[in-house]
Amino acid sequence: MGLLSHKVEREEIKSGDHIYTWRAVFTYSHHGIFVGGSKVVHFTPDRDRNQNAEASDDSDLVKETSCPTFPDCGFRQPKSGVVLTCLDCFLGNGSPYLFEYGVTPSAFIAKVRGGTCTTAQPDPPEYVIHRAMYLLQNGFGNYNVFENNCEDFALYCKTGLLLIDKVGVGRSGQASSVIGAPLAALLSSPLKLLMPSPVGVATVTAGMYCMSRYATDIGVRTDVIKVAVEDLAVNLGWNEAEEEEIPDEGSSTALITL
Repeated sequence: MGLLSHKVEREEIKSGDHIYTWRAVFTYSHHGIFVGGSKVVHFTPDRDRNQNAEASDDSDLVKETSCPTFPDCGFRQPKSGVVLTCLDCFLGNGSPYLFEYGVTPSAFIAKVRGGTCTTAQPDPPEYVIHRAMYLLQNGFGNYNVFENNCEDFALYCKTGLLLIDKVGVGRSGQASSVIGAPLAALLSSPLKLLMPSPVGVATVTAGMYCMSRYATDIGVRTDVIKVAVEDLAVNLGWNEAEEEEIPDEGSSTALITL
């Protein structure tokens, strides 16, 4: 496990892994679920729903040009931001990194960048792949940089956890970092009057930043619940519930064979 992030080789990636790649010289990262067969399911802004949507970190990820290797690369349902692409197109010019689950609190806090790990435990790969493929067909709601982004999508696929309160920052560690850093700086600014040493102020600010990230991690939050992917639209009010009985995630009918 690296201090900043956990880089892996392509041959090390396994089906059901939550992977990401850095964009714009490590300015931000894009996340997805590797579903096998050199394919990744990930979440991007839905251009069909809002052609004039505000720019976001994932706005340039899915190109209209066809992939020369995989004919189905770029597949998405109409008015959905969930897309299936090959690993090469997902990574672009970047390298693959593995999002880490079940890390210790000390290891989580030691990470300088958010959006690289969580203390939450992952579900078995077959559950993860099932959620990703189901959402590819049914969507993941409206994309929002702070409340419902690509990392939120991958975290849900891996854990099945959703926030009870949909207002505010989502599960994304990357979004928490963006908000947590300025907040920590603001809260620590009065200490400049009490602590003449810039090093002391910087240390306190860094501590506040790391603790704010930890407090928003889905592994320690109390405002999260486990939601079956078949019930996702109903719980979040994306569409009306279907009347027919839906099989449980744990049943044999819920598994996806790739």
